[in-house]
Amino acid sequence: MQIQALTEKDALWRETAAYARGCSWRAGKELAQQMGQGAFTGWERVFAAFEGEKPAGYCTLKKRDCILDLPYTPYIGFVFVGEPFRGRRLSQRLIAAAMDYARELGFGEVYLISDHQGLYEKYGFVRVDEKPAPWNPQTFETIFMHRL
Repeated sequence: MQIQALTEKDALWRETAAYARGCSWRAGKELAQQMGQGAFTGWERVFAAFEGEKPAGYCTLKKRDCILDLPYTPYIGFVFVGEPFRGRRLSQRLIAAAMDYARELGFGEVYLISDHQGLYEKYGFVRVDEKPAPWNPQTFETIFMHRL
């Protein structure tokens, strides 16, 4: 299993966007749309895991995430591993690749927004904030941070 940091100039960019568009998680379509609209600029990247030439999962590193009025940056987002590849610690490897890249860029921490409790904490993330979800103000998203 190989993990690659992709920009829209990379040959596997379109294949990764197509995989995101067709994945079982509804947020994958949003990622595919962002990838098709040039929403990744400068140092922002999509990290994709491949088994041979077949995409197996992805995550992103971006300046902003779904809650726009926060003072934090950068964000790991869109963490997804396809069903056939789960149970292999692939999400942990994707997150580690994004964190290594953020460290290379000189960031001292990374952030992640999620409604999952107990998942990202096992990777060393700690809760730093909570905000209403943009898609449903009655629910809350947790903002997690991990020092690099």
